[in-house]
Amino acid sequence: MTPPPLPPDLDEQTRRALAVGLFNRVWQLLATDDRTAEQDDEMVDAAHASRYHWGHIGSAENYAVGEWQISRVYSVLGRGEPALHHARRCLAIVEENTLAPWTLGSAFEAMARATAVAGDPEAASWRAKAVAQLDLIDDPDDRAVVARDVASLPE
Repeated sequence: MTPPPLPPDLDEQTRRALAVGLFNRVWQLLATDDRTAEQDDEMVDAAHASRYHWGHIGSAENYAVGEWQISRVYSVLGRGEPALHHARRCLAIVEENTLAPWTLGSAFEAMARATAVAGDPEAASWRAKAVAQLDLIDDPDDRAVVARDVASLPE
């Protein structure tokens, strides 16, 4: 049996355009009321594809944000196990690379959301960590983004 061909090599500019475009498409789909099952599938595929392309040309921050977005998608779809997997990946990348405080706040928020969806009692603890992290985010715009995400966590 012949293995399938490898994907074509893409230049950095093309990969970046794909990563950004797919990332933004996920946000469009997340904001769509009454998404269809096909749109839910597209959202999952686009989030993974964006992260895949960032994995070739991005920074650790891009990888973490990609994992965060994948976790958000699975959380929105009520799929706790994959949401937790990607939230954990996000947190590990942030911690391994000592990224900016806002990324740690986002990782805590992802863990809180994913654990809540999974029915894990640790959700409240992760939420508390995300709230505490807000005080360590100096940039007001970054803090506002993370605070908005934390405020949208399920109770």
